Amino acid sequence: MDHIAQIAGKLADHQLDAMLLASQAGERYAVGFHGEGLVLVTREGAHYSTDSRYIEAARQEVQGAQVELVTRERGHLALAAGYLQEHGLKRVGFESAAVSVAQHRRWQESFLKGCELIPAQELLDGLRASKDEEEIAAMLQAQKITDAAFGEILNYIRPGLTEQEVAARLVYELLRRGARKVSFDPIVAAGANGSMPHAVPGETEIQKGMFVTMDFGCVYDGYCSDMTRTVAVGQPTQEMERVYETVLAAQKAGIAAARAGMPGRELDTAARKVIEEAGYGDYFTHSFGHSLGLEIHESPNASPSETRALPEGTVISAEPGIYLPGRFGVRIEDVLVLEEGGCRDITQSPKNLIVL
Repeated sequence: MDHIAQIAGKLADHQLDAMLLASQAGERYAVGFHGEGLVLVTREGAHYSTDSRYIEAARQEVQGAQVELVTRERGHLALAAGYLQEHGLKRVGFESAAVSVAQHRRWQESFLKGCELIPAQELLDGLRASKDEEEIAAMLQAQKITDAAFGEILNYIRPGLTEQEVAARLVYELLRRGARKVSFDPIVAAGANGSMPHAVPGETEIQKGMFVTMDFGCVYDGYCSDMTRTVAVGQPTQEMERVYETVLAAQKAGIAAARAGMPGRELDTAARKVIEEAGYGDYFTHSFGHSLGLEIHESPNASPSETRALPEGTVISAEPGIYLPGRFGVRIEDVLVLEEGGCRDITQSPKNLIVL
């Protein structure tokens, strides 16, 4: 789908003459390419500027925009300002969540001749919240790579390996299957470290009787995957099994409830209720899920505070967890595409408790 046309079509709704995109995600969303450049979208068309390192690739890959080369004498801002002044464009939106105070000051100084910079993050966020078929196809491939890496890591995990060794192997398995890069640094948490949702892999050795939680993903064609699985190394205790089955039931309840048009907090509630009724409500310390796409964390979310409706085409994680401090934790995560009347789970790895 033509994202430039979508952005241009929303300018009038936000009382804007143009929109500037400088973040990696904004650049990629608009023109299908990232080369440390600047995108200027107007109601009549779009311009993309980049430097000599990327100009050849940009001319081959950029979609829907005129490509221009910046020089030391005439940089990104000078090119954009010149076009705006030439066409009398005054109100210019920008990605307010991605622009630093220092960068905003430089922009103001460059656009002083009659232009006004308007925070317009919601314009882009609103469009990116609903993925089109091309975007979903890229995310399906990213999830396929992630599923395959999980299948392989099950053959690798054994007592004596450290969390860091497992994390390194996950990265290798993702990249060798066609991933461009990881979508975030993998989380591998063994035993008591599993009670920290965002534990950093370290020198802790995996031992029999431990849970090992792995949260990882990759980037394919610019789009992210995300997945978490918790496996047992050796026979788990009855309590470990009970916690695992509670998390799995909560995730299934959330997936069964998930549909386009529902407020994010209702989706969170559907899963959270299961954990609370099992007596572990105080140990589910984060939201049910977050949107993902060009970035691993996007919006809207499935959190207790999210009142916005989740639009059709939202791609969102389903990741409840229970974390018992100093003992162990369990998280199970799939990725869902929200549709009218339901959802599509694009994660194919098994979710039954795996004992290695």
